[in-house]
Amino acid sequence: MTAESPELPLAAAFPDADRAQWQRLVEGVLRKSGVTDAAGAAAEDALATDLQDGIRIRPLYTAEDAPAAPGHPGFPPFVRAGRPEGTAVAGWDVRQRHADTDPRRTNEAVLADLENGVTSLWLTVGDGGVPVAGLAEALQGVYLDLATVALDPGAGFTAAAEELLRLYASSGVPLSEASGNLGADPLGLLARTGDDGVLGDQLAAAVRLARRCTADAPGLRALAVDALPYHEAGGSSAEELGASLATGVAYLRELTGSGLGVDDACRQLEFRYAASADQFLTIAKLRAARRLWARVAEVCGASPEASAQRQHAVTSTVMMTRRDPWVNMLRTTVAGMSAGVGGADAVTVLPFDAALGLPDAFARRIARNTQSVLLEESHLSRVIDPAGGSWYVEQLTDELARAAWAFFQEIEGAGGQAAALRSGMLGERLAATWARRSQDLAHRREPITGVSEFPHLAEPPVHREPAPAPSGGGLPRVRRDDAYEALRARSDARLEATGARPKIFLAALGPVAAHTARLTFAANLFQAGGIETVPETVDAESVGEAFARSGAHIACLCASDAVYGEQAAAVAAALKSAGALRVHLAGKPGERREEFVGAGVDAFVFAGCDAVEVLSSALDVTEVA
Repeated sequence: MTAESPELPLAAAFPDADRAQWQRLVEGVLRKSGVTDAAGAAAEDALATDLQDGIRIRPLYTAEDAPAAPGHPGFPPFVRAGRPEGTAVAGWDVRQRHADTDPRRTNEAVLADLENGVTSLWLTVGDGGVPVAGLAEALQGVYLDLATVALDPGAGFTAAAEELLRLYASSGVPLSEASGNLGADPLGLLARTGDDGVLGDQLAAAVRLARRCTADAPGLRALAVDALPYHEAGGSSAEELGASLATGVAYLRELTGSGLGVDDACRQLEFRYAASADQFLTIAKLRAARRLWARVAEVCGASPEASAQRQHAVTSTVMMTRRDPWVNMLRTTVAGMSAGVGGADAVTVLPFDAALGLPDAFARRIARNTQSVLLEESHLSRVIDPAGGSWYVEQLTDELARAAWAFFQEIEGAGGQAAALRSGMLGERLAATWARRSQDLAHRREPITGVSEFPHLAEPPVHREPAPAPSGGGLPRVRRDDAYEALRARSDARLEATGARPKIFLAALGPVAAHTARLTFAANLFQAGGIETVPETVDAESVGEAFARSGAHIACLCASDAVYGEQAAAVAAALKSAGALRVHLAGKPGERREEFVGAGVDAFVFAGCDAVEVLSSALDVTEVA
């Protein structure tokens, strides 16, 4: 390129690619891999992924898929950020949770957090946390004019709020300089406990706090719109958003009905959402939440300045596992990153051992350092809405917002959030969603690393001091690992009672190349249920002796389809003769099902089978052996 020659675009020498051309390439790959002979749009559709809420993720997005422009940061509909500067100036608020009932230990943990990167505190107070009378000791040495304090006070929010306000006064901090959230959430309590006998009184008390904050402490918000109960009951992202909107609208009605202006009422709410390891869904959820609330505020007559949703994102407890908890560090890192990229104002990364009880000092350090790395080393907060402009993210945000709005309208049609909770309508919808997701978990279509995939049976268990029991009686609290945890608990009980775990003999047939893939699959599957695997290469003549030597009572054949045709029937019969109570075969039986079953094969295990049912049945057999 010379100074005299015109500058040419890099792509000028190449013809424009179109979607049809890309689809033809997809057709060839799918045909060669044996997946499908579909052509055109059908071939593209074969690569799509279905999510909850009727959302379908396509393999390719173009400019044609982009929805309407999402606006600018800090301006309605606030999709891109709640403030013009986003979190680029000071980063998001690093908010760590504390739920120890001992004020002295809480104070030690609080000071360690604040001295090492945490910028605000989220304190469980009263039932399940530090006593209200111990709040002063828990916050001893904390500069309340610098550290934001958010309370999680449960039903005792009035007493907790009064004590915190007293501490501001006694420490000489003017209420005008206080910042945080008093945590009043009567509808969240109804969801958690199912007790609506005092809902009216609680709403009135929350309104009084909000009016006081508006008059004297503009930096304090009185109410939390906590969507975690709906996420933790198994709800989808759209259901979590829809329930939060209905709760927020209910609070706006109460606040404005008491004479508070709509702008002041909006400023009294902070919304809390779960952040999961599904990074794009989390990013889209937080962006969609701001868009939806901006629409609610607009309809209610709020000014643009008061319509931006204040968001607190918390890493999901549903995704946290009790087995191999170290993997939770990876999950919370992705979730924390997604929350920051999605524009959350405050982010809480739960310690990796939170599912086991009270986190230890190491786990808390890792949790806060996770955010420090994201902020200080990865510089995630320095770009406003870094996912913005992605055709995929913009389309996902739009689809999620529409699904959430539809669910919000359903709740309003049922009489509002309180009525939907009382009638069971909301609980039934969440339960149905969780039942569908449980099927995906049971069939391992949604894998759980370290639990349903790649379990480590020999790892010593991680023990923590028990955490206070959460409030019950309302919506359930679920975890992705629930079904597998129940299976592993049965294995642990067998180990404690007998000194050995249940075992399964893996009969590897033929050469290594023929059995390795299915041997690995079977080992991974059965270990997910706490069943120890004993593999050995055998044939019909040697399998009986090897099986007896293994100490197992059940077995699984592992080989290629070709080797099965030659050896499976004979080996299965030999295993039954040797005393095997159940014989599995790794792989789909195809046309030879009757032959294999007739030879002694009791069950077939394969990718997509109901792993929980297979493992439960296998444990049933071993427990009566």
